[in-house]
Amino acid sequence: MTDEANPVAVRVRAPGKVNLQLAVGELQEDGYHELATAFQALSLIEEITATSAEGISLSVSGTVDVAGVPLDESNLAYRAALLLRERTGVTDGVHLNIHKGVPVAGGMGGGSADAAATLVACDALWATNLSSAELHTLAAELGADVPFSLHGGTAMGTGRGDELSPMLSQGRFDWVLVTNDEGLSTPRVYGELDAIRQRLRADLPVVPAQPHLGADLFHALRAGDPVRLADALHNDLQAAALSLRPELAVVIDLGVREGALAGIVSGSGPTVALLCADAESALEVHVSMTAAGYNSFRAHGPVAGARIVSAV
Repeated sequence: MTDEANPVAVRVRAPGKVNLQLAVGELQEDGYHELATAFQALSLIEEITATSAEGISLSVSGTVDVAGVPLDESNLAYRAALLLRERTGVTDGVHLNIHKGVPVAGGMGGGSADAAATLVACDALWATNLSSAELHTLAAELGADVPFSLHGGTAMGTGRGDELSPMLSQGRFDWVLVTNDEGLSTPRVYGELDAIRQRLRADLPVVPAQPHLGADLFHALRAGDPVRLADALHNDLQAAALSLRPELAVVIDLGVREGALAGIVSGSGPTVALLCADAESALEVHVSMTAAGYNSFRAHGPVAGARIVSAV
């Protein structure tokens, strides 16, 4: 919240994320999968400036390519402002200027960060004074990754990924994120995972309805040890993403050859996350991947969730 009685503009920053582990349960009758995932908030930041206005409107800029980002009700930030207004009875409007630092459509939660930042910014702008629990409830209605963007840090997500429990994490972890100009549909990736499991069912262990994270991940985070974390990285969706986009395996292999400890497809892709030993190593890997012609970004985590930067 803010100490300003009636701010006319509120600026909020919220982080993107990487999934350290993502375990996907068996397909359920309702067409969904139970998840167990570990999120880490990264220093690639979305910034929302909410300004008093008539109605709800958006503008978008950024340090990443923002072509194709919608400016209508299909934008998650727009939906966040609309949901908050509907639930609180506020009639005020808002103009949302979105400055994007998280690559678009890369599985890194940029849209979710926009939604989380919008909830915090509009709550302050409109003085609706919702509690953290109330904001979390609204965030969960907008999408499974939105609650984590509110809280940041490192957390375990269960259910659809929106039931959060903080995870103890020491120190800093350095990453190189390699994005791809061609997006990868999340429903398509899940569909491919189901198809792979069906084809190989006789040869695979039974997939549980409610998956869990490995103990090795918890130990690596508590120790603040990037080498141990590299061994613990896992994504059940990776086989499906690589089946649909085999070239992503080339990115992972190159990143490791250039000095990364390990590489993983982030979420449903197509971004590849390369974990590095330290900031110096991340810089070297970033330079190498850029020289090889890839879109590459450096980041570190964990960082804080959605926070007000200014209210005037």
